[in-house]
Amino acid sequence: MIGFIGSVFSPWYAWSGRKEPQNHVCLNVATYGPGGRFTMTDRGRGALRQAPDRLQIGPSSMTWTGRELVVEIDEISGPPIISRVQGTITLTPAALTGVEARLTPDGTHSWRPFAPIARVKVDLSQGHRWEGHGYWDANFGTAAVERDFRFWTWGRFPLADRTVCFYDATRADGSVLALGVEVDRQGEVREIDPPPLTRFPRSRWGVRRETRGDPGCQPRQKMSLLDAPFYSRALVETRIGGETSLGVHEALDLTRYARPWLKPMIAFRVPRRAGWSFG
Repeated sequence: MIGFIGSVFSPWYAWSGRKEPQNHVCLNVATYGPGGRFTMTDRGRGALRQAPDRLQIGPSSMTWTGRELVVEIDEISGPPIISRVQGTITLTPAALTGVEARLTPDGTHSWRPFAPIARVKVDLSQGHRWEGHGYWDANFGTAAVERDFRFWTWGRFPLADRTVCFYDATRADGSVLALGVEVDRQGEVREIDPPPLTRFPRSRWGVRRETRGDPGCQPRQKMSLLDAPFYSRALVETRIGGETSLGVHEALDLTRYARPWLKPMIAFRVPRRAGWSFG
């Protein structure tokens, strides 16, 4: 689940020239398995309300209670199954961090891992009801992501006493980002030397994929979560410090995403509802 102000993967935002991020807001929800749905409606400025502890996008909202992040969802899923997606997601952090990482030297893109260790409770109308470990972060940018990057991967891997995150990217100027951090249950964040970067099989759309793991370890996909022409999200197994971990992995081909022919394909799954208002 992702809340966007300036919906970075919306073709409508790209076609608008990305001049008014508040006019392109979205709550993206993706669920998997039987009854899985995908929502990513691009809404206009009339659908946005902001407060220090609350973000409301159309009929959906995120509220920070001081202890939990409560997400109330009321959306319509896109093709191939069009239906209402309603319910609540509650995320309870083990601790909050106060760190921010620059992804570009000039700070046009940054990453905030608010709560890499958390518990999440899901209760959605499609029968998705479960509790487990979760994660909460945010990305901020003042430039189009495809302007500053060619390719990136990200992974979050839970371990027995901590969580490890890896951010690897090739920037547009050819420089490389290779960031590794570990976070314990008290919210202490430490930058680490990441283990070797190893490729594993491409996605069904041919997106290149790679992640970190101990020397000699061969990462492998355990479950595909989201597969798009420019993007892959999957559950990936790797080994870190001798411990096997199953984590969420993303790969993003931004050279491919920048191709003009791709935007109409994305629009098929990302409808524009500019006129929605609280009225």
